[in-house]
Amino acid sequence: MSNALQRDLARLVSRIEREDGARAAADPYRQRFHLMPPVGWLNDPNGLCRCGEWYHVFYQYGPFDPTGGVKHWGHYRSRDLLHWEQLPPMLYPDQPWDIHGVYSGSALVEDGTMYLYYTGNVKHAGDYDYITAGRGHNTALAVSRDGVTAASNELLLENRDYPADLTCHVRDPKVWAQDGRYYMVLGARTKDDRGELLVYESEDKRHWTHSNTLTTPEKFGYMWECPDLFELDGQWFLVCSPQGVTRQGNQYQNVYSCGYFPLYGDFRGDYTLGEFHELDCGFDFYAPQSFADGSRRLQFGWMGMPDAAYTNPTVEQGWQHCLTVPCELKRDGDRILRVPAREVSALRGEHMTPEWAQVFDMECRTEGAGRLVIRGAAVVEWDGQQLSLTLAQGGEGRTVRYADVDAVKNLRVLADASSLEIFVNGGAQVMTTRYYPDPASCGVQMEGAQAEIWAMGALQIQ
Repeated sequence: MSNALQRDLARLVSRIEREDGARAAADPYRQRFHLMPPVGWLNDPNGLCRCGEWYHVFYQYGPFDPTGGVKHWGHYRSRDLLHWEQLPPMLYPDQPWDIHGVYSGSALVEDGTMYLYYTGNVKHAGDYDYITAGRGHNTALAVSRDGVTAASNELLLENRDYPADLTCHVRDPKVWAQDGRYYMVLGARTKDDRGELLVYESEDKRHWTHSNTLTTPEKFGYMWECPDLFELDGQWFLVCSPQGVTRQGNQYQNVYSCGYFPLYGDFRGDYTLGEFHELDCGFDFYAPQSFADGSRRLQFGWMGMPDAAYTNPTVEQGWQHCLTVPCELKRDGDRILRVPAREVSALRGEHMTPEWAQVFDMECRTEGAGRLVIRGAAVVEWDGQQLSLTLAQGGEGRTVRYADVDAVKNLRVLADASSLEIFVNGGAQVMTTRYYPDPASCGVQMEGAQAEIWAMGALQIQ
């Protein structure tokens, strides 16, 4: 499937990557073991899946503007999550229903074919608020049989097909097969500013019927973005990114939150949502998506935060943002543990002494209270009540974040050139952030901890 606009956009993307790629690649804050855009902007992971021998990672890609711009679906694939091939974008904003952006969505894989469901964004010209009027959020389907190009693209649902009490904000389809049928959840915002998820079902992947709505008895934010609904060891979990949740103590510290509800009952009928738990307490984690990889469930998140007050100096070098490392999700009762996938450990090189640590993987055995100072820029402190992450230098507006933890038993820290992922107590709590220390700085100072540190190798990307 191709049209004149797509061909022109493909040539423009190739040109901008060729002309600006070297400047981005020379940035000392370029990451070593995280997926990034070759140039421009990255946000939500999309269409994560395993199709045959390939893992596919798509992402929101604005190649022409490191501060955003019109979105495509950027594309990486890998056989082992370590060696990656950068492919041309899978989806371009080249249809009447997605002309202002190919927004987030998911992948369904059947018989070697990828069915890519996404939101097509249209903003009509005029004096609109783009909440209650002026925006088309269209659910569309692109089909790829070779995993590289889309053979077809079609409009499935538009604003008039959604329930009448909703605003124009309906987006981010997550689709899966179950019990001989297909199910889809969509994030939504009602006209009285209440967040909820719509459940749709289908027999043929193309004709969809609204069958249920998932929400909380009391209002919990005004919009639930990027939904994900799945089962772990017999327990269902509903992951979403609610906007408009007010901070309560050490909860909901970011402008927007991200987490999950345990779901009891049946999402297709009677159900109850349990207590909401945040997936990450750091500065930069949003819009995660998971997929089944055999018996395990893997998740990538966007290492960023929309509408945040803090910034990233990489914009000056023509790029911004990255994805998290792939993490495996595990069930612990009604909670989710998030731990780096086993492939991440394969990047470990030689053991390092703390004073030379710069890009590293560190496992710590901790005492009741202690602190780490990483590259003179990030300070991690804990006692018997909470853990804090303070960016004393290189935070670019990031200051301090807290996690409520009765006792810190162990820590794992993944430190890349410009990011930290801190896994507390086997992934019961996680803190993710970008940070920008002096590129020449190195070293970890520690109190109340004994650590084993490995130098980390780089992902191989061609």
